[in-house]
Amino acid sequence: MSGVPALVVIGAGPRGTGLIERIAASAPELYGGLRLDIHVVDPYPPGGGRIWRHDQSPLLWMNSMAEDVTMFTDDTVQQEGPIRPGPALHTWAADVREGRIELAVDPEILAEIKALEGQDFPSRRLQSVYLGWVYEQALAALPAGISVHEHRGHAVRVTGPRGGRQRVWLEGRDEPLSADLVVLTIGHLDSEPAPEHVRLAEFADRHGLVHLPPDFTADSDLTAVPAGEPVIVRGFGLAFIDLMVLLTEGRGGRYENGEYVPSGNEPVLHVGSRRGVPYHSKIGYGWQGDRPPLPRFLGPDRIEELLSRSEPADFRRDVRPLVDKELGYAHYHRLFTAHAGRTAVDRAVFEEKYAAADPGSPELHALVRAAVPDPADRLDLEALDHPLDGVRHPSYDALQDGLRDYITADLDRRHDPAHSEDLAVFLGLLSVYGQLVRLGDIGDRWHGFFSYLASGPPGPRLHQLLALSRAGVVRFLGAGMTVEADEERGVFRAGSATVPGKWVEARALVEARLPEPSLERTRSPLLRGLCEDGAAATGTGLLCVDPDDGRILDRDGRPHPRRFALGPHTTARASGAFTRPRTGGPAFRQNDATARTALAFLRDVLCSDGDGRSDATDGNDRLSA
Repeated sequence: MSGVPALVVIGAGPRGTGLIERIAASAPELYGGLRLDIHVVDPYPPGGGRIWRHDQSPLLWMNSMAEDVTMFTDDTVQQEGPIRPGPALHTWAADVREGRIELAVDPEILAEIKALEGQDFPSRRLQSVYLGWVYEQALAALPAGISVHEHRGHAVRVTGPRGGRQRVWLEGRDEPLSADLVVLTIGHLDSEPAPEHVRLAEFADRHGLVHLPPDFTADSDLTAVPAGEPVIVRGFGLAFIDLMVLLTEGRGGRYENGEYVPSGNEPVLHVGSRRGVPYHSKIGYGWQGDRPPLPRFLGPDRIEELLSRSEPADFRRDVRPLVDKELGYAHYHRLFTAHAGRTAVDRAVFEEKYAAADPGSPELHALVRAAVPDPADRLDLEALDHPLDGVRHPSYDALQDGLRDYITADLDRRHDPAHSEDLAVFLGLLSVYGQLVRLGDIGDRWHGFFSYLASGPPGPRLHQLLALSRAGVVRFLGAGMTVEADEERGVFRAGSATVPGKWVEARALVEARLPEPSLERTRSPLLRGLCEDGAAATGTGLLCVDPDDGRILDRDGRPHPRRFALGPHTTARASGAFTRPRTGGPAFRQNDATARTALAFLRDVLCSDGDGRSDATDGNDRLSA
């Protein structure tokens, strides 16, 4: 590799693929035909990586419609690099169907691809093929002189001085990869159990019970979950939906005419959470008419003002009121423009007064009450976030009908364009997220609220949940869920605030959620090593990076000149794995900025006197097992 700069990309999933696509887009402008070796490191096939790999159950779906998924930029993305348009998932499938794209895949997958329409929810195995194709297209678009070398394995350590070459150590290899720059594009990672889960696991071991800690559901060993017995499930988000599928259809059950026909191998899932309800259904209709002009109250200028303050912005005090006002603006803009019959004042007058009112002020609330007569048409974010607050039932049997009614009403509303203000709020959430990434760590509570409102399951999954409830395979526990380990009886017990004083007992407990992206408990020696070498982490355990280009920050706030990171383990995590077309996704902007910064640095390395490198070590050069 002498004389040729090297870039090591650790992680070959959607983020790594997106980064290489951006390198291909900007290299003609910034790199001018120079040579570069790109080393891609991942134990899983490139494109899909671990989460979107082909090797998982065909029963598992994406949680987005095909028309809402793209890996290509468009003119809504605010970036310096050139736009390289490409097909969204559904148009790619149409290209395959009509013979414009040829694929060498299993006949079963090919048939699914050819049948895919825009509003279908594809399987994750299908998405793996799309991502693999995007990866190959990115490689093909790289200029001559830029070569890609794939390494199937785990990167376990990055060493090297700030001013010299880096060494990337791979598991099971004695010699490291030498790199002028390193970019971490790893996705969700395994974590050591939190103290509570350690205690619950020890309790389970003492009494011969089953406890499954947070995990990526497709990787969980569910054979330990007993058939025909009650199982307590803590978590009601997307991980629960996967668990529900694998323990029902995955065990031989089926749906006929909207009802579930059990196989007899299912457990009985008693599910609860902090909110006590599933994530809101994906919205089942498209946008019509003009979009709200977003951002309006939380745009780049306001973010710059928050960043310029001498003290870091407090999210609850300084940011959340602006978020709420922005979402309210999206909601009422749509209500006035598409459903004006449900408003009572002139739109221009309302918008002028809305803009002048302070976020969360009595004046703002009074304005909304006067302008929108029906309380059901007003945006109440607090009620949305806590739908079961104050709801009480005398028994768990009584709760089942009530929660089925709630889920049915949610499905009806989220598939009715008469309530298209909900879709406007969704667009507002995307706009807000695109701004908030520049503020760094804004807390898990906000991310949870975003996911609950904007990243819920497909509507058909909630119809299946209703059928499972009617069949008695799923039982709802309610909000404010608590779990206890009963040493005397040797069982897990679960209760909730919704059914006070009542408990459910089970010999199995499943934590239905992903591990938190915490550097404190990560099982990744790579990330632990970065922190040992001085990389900064937030109080919630995220790796601190420069929001402008993804360079890893040290504890003094200095960006590392040769180490970058993108993804959910960083303070610049984006709103999801994929971007809707024409929504200016922040992940595209981040990928573009990192790619251009890297190319400019590598160009200067190659064009400097000599080869611009140092093989000096920092005295901590070691291989982590």
